[in-house]
Amino acid sequence: MNLKEIQKVVGMIQSHVFRNSNSYTSGILKSHFRGSGLQFKEHQVYVPGDDVRFIDWKLSAKSSQAFVKTFEEERNVEIFICVDLTPTLYYGHNRISKLQGMVETVALFYLLAKETQDLVRVVIWGAGEEIILPAKKGHEGLVFFVAHLERLGILKEDGTPNFDMQFKLQPVSEKKKFVRLKSLLARKKEVIYLGDLSAIEDIEEFSKLFSFKNMNCFRFYSPVDKLSKSPFFMKIKTGTGKVVVGDILVNKEELLKKQRYKEIGVHERYLEKVVRELM
Repeated sequence: MNLKEIQKVVGMIQSHVFRNSNSYTSGILKSHFRGSGLQFKEHQVYVPGDDVRFIDWKLSAKSSQAFVKTFEEERNVEIFICVDLTPTLYYGHNRISKLQGMVETVALFYLLAKETQDLVRVVIWGAGEEIILPAKKGHEGLVFFVAHLERLGILKEDGTPNFDMQFKLQPVSEKKKFVRLKSLLARKKEVIYLGDLSAIEDIEEFSKLFSFKNMNCFRFYSPVDKLSKSPFFMKIKTGTGKVVVGDILVNKEELLKKQRYKEIGVHERYLEKVVRELM
């Protein structure tokens, strides 16, 4: 594995992220994901409209003016991004695969986390056993993530999807995925699911996870996934290892229309849409 080549690939990905996310700003992460609490920042002179609950009466008693305490959010947010690798991610639209869109989205979160001093952990499903990468942020995290995908054979050395791996992926059982997601959500972690849901059979059970405010889902799709008059069918290997023939969501999309479930089309300006959905 050539570190220089990985750095070159990462540079290309970063360039594409900055060019296509448009509203790239650390503020979106700060407003969308919650910190662990509030910490005192400074005193300010009270002005009409300030919350009287935050008046510092002891300090105000020593002065001719009233002072209020101001606070800032303690960040230290740990964001878990669950990347669900499936064969159907290798197709897309106009030479942009769903896999490419997902990799660039993970890159976006790493770069945003650098600005907000948060940490990103990536959970990888589809390469055998579940893989959880160490918590990182910024360029360092992106380099580690890309290097790991190359080592698994998911990406080629030039950073493009390795189509030879399309049907060599080893799915993680749906039960294990749900157990992991529920565990993270119960521990109040911010969770982001990235995938096209082709490996999720129990859509109804999956949709229940959206009752958690810290659950986020970005389902990547291509125009062919949305064909209604001529449904797109293909062989799909499920989490149990069974091969079935069917469309991507088996007409159960109605169950997924929740606030933090978003659909991202690779034929759109997908990174820009991810940013807008977070605002």
